[in-house]
Amino acid sequence: MDTSNDNSPKKSALTSNAEKSSWRRHLVDQRLTMSDHEGRSDWLQRVLRVWLVERADTVIGAYWPIKGEFDVLPALFRWQEAGREGDAVEAPIQRRIGLPVMNKTDKTLQFHAWYPGCPMEPDAYGIPKPKGTEVLVPTLLFIPCVGYGPGGYRLGYGGGFYDRTLAALTPRPFTVGLGFANAFLPDLEPEPHDIPLDAILNENGVVWPTVMPSLGSRD
Repeated sequence: MDTSNDNSPKKSALTSNAEKSSWRRHLVDQRLTMSDHEGRSDWLQRVLRVWLVERADTVIGAYWPIKGEFDVLPALFRWQEAGREGDAVEAPIQRRIGLPVMNKTDKTLQFHAWYPGCPMEPDAYGIPKPKGTEVLVPTLLFIPCVGYGPGGYRLGYGGGFYDRTLAALTPRPFTVGLGFANAFLPDLEPEPHDIPLDAILNENGVVWPTVMPSLGSRD
C-alpha cells in the first residue's frame, strides 16, 4: 500500500495486537472516505461475477456489508437468478444465499437463508440478519477483509468469529476474501493459528492464489 501521502500507521511487520488495531482503524477510515468507492465496487462486482461462472456451488455464505465493506449481495443475487433461468439443456438450479447469524453460546456463525425482501432484524451489534429463515451449510464462503497480506492471510476486526466458525464447519467451505486493492498489507504476518484463505479477490481480479486475466482498462 502506498502510504507516502496519508496518515497510515508506521510501516513495520504487523505482528502485535496494537499494530493490527492501528491498521484496522486506518483501513476502515480509508474505506469510508474513498472518493472512488463506487467505481471500485463496480469493478469488484464484475470480477466476482466472472469468477463465479466456473463454480458449481449451490449454497454460498456471504455477509451484510458494514463500515464501507464491498457489497457482495448484488452479484450473488444475479448468480441466484442465473441458476433459475437454466437453458435448453440443463434444468434450472436452485441456488441459495446465506447470511451470518451469531450463536450466542459459542460465538460462531450460522448461515441463514437470505433473499431480497427477506424479513430482517438487528443482531447484538446492530447488523441486519435474516429473521426466522432456515439454516444453510455453505460450500463457498465470502469473507470481508479489513486488510489482507501475502499468502492469503486476512486482517479482520479482531473478534475471531470467522476463525471459530471455520474450525467448527465440517466440511470446511472454500473461503474467499473480498476487499479493495488499497487494503493490501505487504508486512502482514500470520499468527500460528491463522489459516490462509483459499482465494482473495479485489477490483483488479484474483490476487490470491493466481492472477485473473485482465477485464479491460478502467481509464
